[in-house]
Amino acid sequence: MNRQMKRMQQRQGKTAPERQAAAATARRTASQEKRKRTAPGQFLREVRQELRKVDWPTREETTSYSIVVLVTVIVLTSFVFLVDLGFSKAIVNLFGN
Repeated sequence: MNRQMKRMQQRQGKTAPERQAAAATARRTASQEKRKRTAPGQFLREVRQELRKVDWPTREETTSYSIVVLVTVIVLTSFVFLVDLGFSKAIVNLFGN
């Protein structure tokens, strides 16, 4: 534990035994949470419920986003190709046959 944490705990009035007891309680709570499992049916219901909250893009938005991504990929691929071609020509010319 660093000095900053010790000072903060002193300001909060926690002593070493209290910190240890709080840490033990936190570990027990974490292990109990870990043991609790959700039934598959309940999990699927919760997933469906969360997916209803999602603001899905419209068909037009999806199409425009896809076009932007494809154009960006084409431009960046062309740029990398040209830079690679330029460097390879420069290396061949520099070291020559």
